[in-house]
Amino acid sequence: MVFMGDRATLLKTGRFARGHVHPEEKMADVAFVAATAQYNDIIESAETAECAASVESAESVETADGVENAEGAETAASADNAESEARHRRAADAGDTASMSVLGALLLRRGDLAGAEPYLRAATADGDRAAANNLGVLLHQRGYPDEAAGWWRTAAVAGSAAAAHALGRHLRERGDEPGAEYWLRQSAEQGHALGAYALADLLEHRSDVGAERWLRAAAEQGHREAAYRLARTLERNAADADHDAFGRAGLGPRDAGRAPDPAAPRRPAARKDDGPVAGPEPSRTGEAEQWYRQAAARGHRRAALHLGAILEQRGELKEAGRWYLISAKAGEARAACALGFLLRDAGDRESAAVWWLRAAQDGDGNAANALGALHAARGEQQTAERWYRAAMDAGDVNGAYNLGLLCAAQDRTAQAEQWYRRAAYAGHREAANALAVLLLQAGDPVGAEPWFSKAAEAGSVDAAFNLGILYAGRDEDRTALLWYERAAAAGHTEAALQVGMALLHHGEEREAERHLRCAAGGGSAEAAFRLAGVLDSRQPPPGPPALGEPLPEKTECEEWYERAAEQGHRRAQVRVGMLAASRGDVESAGRWYREAAEAGSRNGAFNLGLLLAREGSEREAALWWTRAAADGHGRAALRLALLAARRGELAEGKRWCARAVELGPAEVAERAARLREALHQELTA
Repeated sequence: MVFMGDRATLLKTGRFARGHVHPEEKMADVAFVAATAQYNDIIESAETAECAASVESAESVETADGVENAEGAETAASADNAESEARHRRAADAGDTASMSVLGALLLRRGDLAGAEPYLRAATADGDRAAANNLGVLLHQRGYPDEAAGWWRTAAVAGSAAAAHALGRHLRERGDEPGAEYWLRQSAEQGHALGAYALADLLEHRSDVGAERWLRAAAEQGHREAAYRLARTLERNAADADHDAFGRAGLGPRDAGRAPDPAAPRRPAARKDDGPVAGPEPSRTGEAEQWYRQAAARGHRRAALHLGAILEQRGELKEAGRWYLISAKAGEARAACALGFLLRDAGDRESAAVWWLRAAQDGDGNAANALGALHAARGEQQTAERWYRAAMDAGDVNGAYNLGLLCAAQDRTAQAEQWYRRAAYAGHREAANALAVLLLQAGDPVGAEPWFSKAAEAGSVDAAFNLGILYAGRDEDRTALLWYERAAAAGHTEAALQVGMALLHHGEEREAERHLRCAAGGGSAEAAFRLAGVLDSRQPPPGPPALGEPLPEKTECEEWYERAAEQGHRRAQVRVGMLAASRGDVESAGRWYREAAEAGSRNGAFNLGLLLAREGSEREAALWWTRAAADGHGRAALRLALLAARRGELAEGKRWCARAVELGPAEVAERAARLREALHQELTA
């Protein structure tokens, strides 16, 4: 961090204690008071801007802005200022100390060091505190820091808070931290905003808990960088978690062998030391948000970025976009990237691409990744690869991971493995998981296991689930269950299903139900079906409603069956059809049986045949029974045998009896054998 800039601070106008003042000097004092009223705000604003630039590591543009604002103030009233300057010059040339000090400060602000120096030296010799301080500024700008420090010390001893601040900064740059702390504390305790900020910076560097107090003091006086850093401190304390604002999804076993949708780039991960913090409750970020607002309103582009992130997290997307836009226009690449994601989510991919391009050209790797994904979705593989490489060049390891995904999608397995390895060695957990998947598919479980372990230990939920699969394949069920439980605890749907099924197998129905509910709620059709089965086993089967009674309401288990059925689960579709038939709802039963049968369910085909046969549609029923019997359904074969026997097609009936005996189960085989014997006797009679 730079503690002393090329241009030091212009300090407020003030004076040493003076002796008896002649009447003529009193008149000069009147002129001095008037001049102070005109110039004090200008000098103070220049001081604030320039010191902020020299002490702070970021927002260095403040120095130039502060000087320009001061000059702009002079220009706005150029006629009055010119007249006032002429008046001060006449008074200074006549020996008025106050006018010499004001005129010297004005010339110093303009950069006229040669013109300012004699006036400042003369005013300093007469005991003017501000002149001594500004003389130090002039000497520092000329490259005489030690002589400058001498004059700052003189002014600081006389009570100048601004000089104490400048001296403290000088001493810190020289490595004298105790001396720096002494003078910065003197400045801060006198209410000097920049002194408070510099003291906070020094204390924070030493991890001193007192830093927050002085950041707050500086922020309350309008110091924008202090407001920003105070907000960062409050937000980090509130979050109390060690994770990034923007998560990343990885390649799980359910996606093994194929890349996630490249058209859906992820939110940018923030810098470790300066990223938006995720995790705190909205109420706990309230104070941080207020300070971000104060800093952002004063033009702090990173504060605007963080404010936008808080608002986006809260769902206030319109205002979030406004702050992202302000920050992006001020040159913050991460804000341009975040704005691109907001526009993408709103469906405006073209505008999103414009902002991503702007951010990527400014070196933002996340934006380069987003552009790569956008071009990959359009089938522009070469352009996508170029942007992924740009992301890598920007230091974003996601670029290598995305290159691996791109190569895997094109079946360029060797190149995919190369990129996955590069990202995995750099600590990318999902790349490690993807690399392990490739190795496992290539028949190298020994090589895959350490990468799965590394990814899982780094927090990859998919890798933990994959380890469960790996150990289950080795019949190491206890170890597999531990990894499934770990993944399930992190919200992995398929892992929760596996845990639920294992617990059911061991008779722990209540605990199994909890995991099945989690998996079913996460969208697993199989979990919904098995949960429905658990609930179904606890209630007696419903009987048909009596005449005149309304149809009974659906039970919870039927609702879960229906949820699974709506997701295409064939066994659930058959079960929903059976429950509907038991309630007398033949229409719904037929619809679900048909849907299951058309999806390839032999039970669905058999039950649909039964329903059609009862309604007199034996020909269509025979078609569905034939399909079920061809898929190995013994009862369907027996039904076809009976149907053929009724029609007098004895040979056909005997053939279906033989098929039913072959398919079973035992009860069906026994009945089919008796029927076959009867048909044989009939044929041989």
